[in-house]
Parts: sequence; structure tokens; C-alpha cells
Amino acid sequence: MKLATLKSDSRDGRLVVVSKDLAWCADASTVAPTLQAALDDWDRCEGALRDLSDQLERGAVPKERFHEREALSPLPRAFQWADGSAYVNHVELVRKARGAEMPESFWTDPLIYQGGSDAFLAPRGDIPLGDEAWGCDFEGEVAIVTGDAPMGVKAAEAKDAIRLIMIVNDVSLRGLIPGELAKGFGFFQSKPPTAFSPVAITPDELGDAWDGGKVHLPLVSHLNGEKFGEPDCSVDMTFDFPRLIEHVAKTRPITAGSIIGSGTISNKMDGGPGKPVSEGGVGYSCIAEIRMIETIESGKPKTSFMRYGDTIRIEMLDSEGYSIFGAIENTVVKYEA
Repeated sequence: MKLATLKSDSRDGRLVVVSKDLAWCADASTVAPTLQAALDDWDRCEGALRDLSDQLERGAVPKERFHEREALSPLPRAFQWADGSAYVNHVELVRKARGAEMPESFWTDPLIYQGGSDAFLAPRGDIPLGDEAWGCDFEGEVAIVTGDAPMGVKAAEAKDAIRLIMIVNDVSLRGLIPGELAKGFGFFQSKPPTAFSPVAITPDELGDAWDGGKVHLPLVSHLNGEKFGEPDCSVDMTFDFPRLIEHVAKTRPITAGSIIGSGTISNKMDGGPGKPVSEGGVGYSCIAEIRMIETIESGKPKTSFMRYGDTIRIEMLDSEGYSIFGAIENTVVKYEA
């Protein structure tokens, strides 16, 4: 089942079910007015939404064309956005880029930050940037949306709390990160609004590409039309999603509609840090990583962070080459108050 939120008079939009080919949608307001409302009453709503989805595929209900550019984030705002760094290769590279050593505990204890969840970018929305010197970067990720989960839930049970899957552009301002982390209090200004895919899907939509904790498909990114990366989401993922849920729930319960991200998808190659697509590698899901590789090879980075007018497109394709979630496509624009 595929779900989306279209623009409406409400800031939380209106819920629709979307056809498997992303071409059509059907209004779901008879089941729930918003995705959050559906998640709050999932035991009742899931079956009704699946029935509506089946009827849409059969042409048995009124339908309208689905246009990704008209979609908001599936959850235009959420009770929680907790983003992990499950790909420790990425953490290691980015820390090296700013001269910081990585503690050994990072391989055994997940790293998660609390992101802003009161306002997300639309999947095709612009990234408003106040200053290019802030070092605007994209980060291609996968995220899950949860149901309720109790404090102290363990990974074995946590998988049952996974309701939906999305892909992500977790925008980062690299130039602001070192100063913020030096304060010892984590990210804030360096993490502006995040963009999620036009469509959220139930895990069964992935078939064999979902193993209950990881997605076994590449995440493809194009920067200004050039392929930048296609790393496999199942490779080098140190902590799967049930483990991330367990970590988040150690000291607090998790509320339905919480979003938990994987962190930047990052693959090693032959035991090394990876290679650009142009050199036969799977590339990267953020600019910071390729800058680190360039620093290792030549002593300084040559790839710039995103500038005004630059566009990033992030998408996941099935085994037949069809888009699963629709595409995230964000262009950096000068912010004018």
C-alpha cells in the first residue's frame, strides 16, 4: 500500500492512497483525514486503507491523477524526527573530514540526533539557504514511520512497530556543524528542514527487498543531472531499524507517527572508503563524503557544497526500474525574508 498527503486548506493536508505505478490516487478521507490520524488508529484504518488501495488498482473507486509536485511530505509535521547514523562508514569519514577521531563505541551503540519535526520541506520544495558559506549538503537516507512502542522495547519486538517506509533528503549545513558540536550540545542550526519522499509505503510493497529491518535496494541520487551515488541500503548498515527503535525507546516511549531515519547511506568498497560513480564505484549519498575522499587523495577537497540553483534528486527504483516512492527533487534558492 502506498500513501501520500496532498495540499489542502489544512497544514496537515489530505490523505490519499496511491496506485502502485504512482499514476493515480484516491481520496482516503472516509477512512482518515490525515496520515497522522490513520497512524493514531492504525488497527482500524489499515484494513480500510488496504481495501481502498485494492479498489483503486481495480478501477472500482473515483480516482484522480497523482502528481508528485502537488504532494506534501507524507507527514507534513510529525511528533518526532529522530535521525540515526546507522552507516558507521559515513560517520567515520565525516568525522575525519573535520579532524575528529571516532570512538570505538560508535560501532556498538547507535548515534541519533533529534531533528526538527514541526515543518518539513515538500518533496519537490526548494531549500531556502541564507548563505552559501554555510555549506549546504544533501543526505540520502531511508526512514521508517512507527506506531506506538513502549519504553524499553527490544529490537526483536520493535520490528512490529514499523508501519511505513520513506526515503529522505536530510539537509545539512556543513559549515555550521563544527561550531555547534564544539559547544557539546548537538545539532540545531546546522540541520534545517528535511525533505521526505512524495509517497510512504507499507513494508510489504518492497517484497523480498525488505527483510524486516533493512531495505535491499540502491538509493540513487543525481546532483544537477549527474549521477552522484547509488549505494545499496543493506550494505554496511551497522544498525538496522529495529535496533534504532530500541535505542530511541531506551528511556522513553515512542508515539505513533514518529519518524526514525537511517542516516546517510554509505558503502565501503574493497575495504576502503568507496569510489565515485565516475571511477566505477557506487558513489556517495552526500557531498561531505566525496570531499573526504578528495582530501585523502590530493590533500584538499575539490567538490563544492551546493550553491544557489543546484538541484538534488533522490529516488529508489525496483528491480524493473520503476520508482517506488516517487522522487525527492530539491533546488537550493537564496532565502529572502
